Amino acid sequence: MNIFEKYLTLWVALCIVAGVALGHIMPGFFGAVASAEIAKVNLPVAMLIWLMIVPMLLKIDFGSLGRVREHWRGVGVTLFINWAVKPFSMALLGSFFIGHVFAPLLPPGQISSYIAGLILLAAAPCTAMVFVWSNLCEGEPHYTPSQVALNDTIMVFLFAPLVGLLLGVASITVPWGTLLLSVVLYIVVPVAIAQVWRSALLRSGSGAFNRTMRVLQPISLVALLATLVLLFGFQGEQIIRQPTVIAILAVPILIQVYLNAGLAYWLSRRFGVAWCVAAPAALIGASNFFELAVAAAISLFGLDSGAALATVVGVLVEVPVMLSVVRIVKATRGWYEAGTGVSAPVSAMEARQ
Repeated sequence: MNIFEKYLTLWVALCIVAGVALGHIMPGFFGAVASAEIAKVNLPVAMLIWLMIVPMLLKIDFGSLGRVREHWRGVGVTLFINWAVKPFSMALLGSFFIGHVFAPLLPPGQISSYIAGLILLAAAPCTAMVFVWSNLCEGEPHYTPSQVALNDTIMVFLFAPLVGLLLGVASITVPWGTLLLSVVLYIVVPVAIAQVWRSALLRSGSGAFNRTMRVLQPISLVALLATLVLLFGFQGEQIIRQPTVIAILAVPILIQVYLNAGLAYWLSRRFGVAWCVAAPAALIGASNFFELAVAAAISLFGLDSGAALATVVGVLVEVPVMLSVVRIVKATRGWYEAGTGVSAPVSAMEARQ
């Protein structure tokens, strides 16, 4: 585990504090950055997100989709959670808590926008950070890349119609043009660039690929941290001014993460999935593609919208919560394997295949 993974919570916390403080101290600078947009796409955010996710996507071999069969039970559980449970459960939780339970405590004009942000947050499974989560929980090395490759393939076709459906159910006007542009910019183009680049590097040999990844890894990290500073700088005034709103938005996100992680973990145990697959399956099932959610929320509703704030709260909540899920699945390994009948040596052997 490198120093970034070991102290991930600390780096994220420092970036959040720095972003909020800088946004409060330098509102003019962040206002200027916020205004740098074309067709409702904020250019600095888009550039940072590309720098963040393209190196992560380079790791994904879409040829590994053929390995999905090796862990078909774990893959099936994660697909069910990612596409049949998570987006709909978040729409339900958001409508219940934001639209009803806490509605009197929220700005009336922003309620539908908050719900939209929560839906965007849950509608796409995580692509980048799941590699960190899987590594932290000592997951099966072939399962995560194949699962992510499959999810990314599905996301290209399903993200826009799924978001459109759920926003329509929540009675929110869907700006289809901007939504489809977001899909192209933040899913299709980065995936295409990463795969073309990956093929070119591998044709030059594995050494060229490994050297490139060593160079890009810190760039991806810096882009992640800079994105957090920028996003919390944009929302710094709102966060300082509306701490109650932040706490309220965190409620459905917390419930959603633990609900989906727990359900994925329980279903994996029920179907006899080896723990080394079930652990990352629970994490992939619960985590969100917050980079895409933030970018789409900004493009669809604007930097100062409730939707953008909700997705930023998702970043604030998800990292420490997912680290707690890592600890939970590792602490319950004995209980899990006692229920599946798959012993630790078999799981370890499986991980070496």
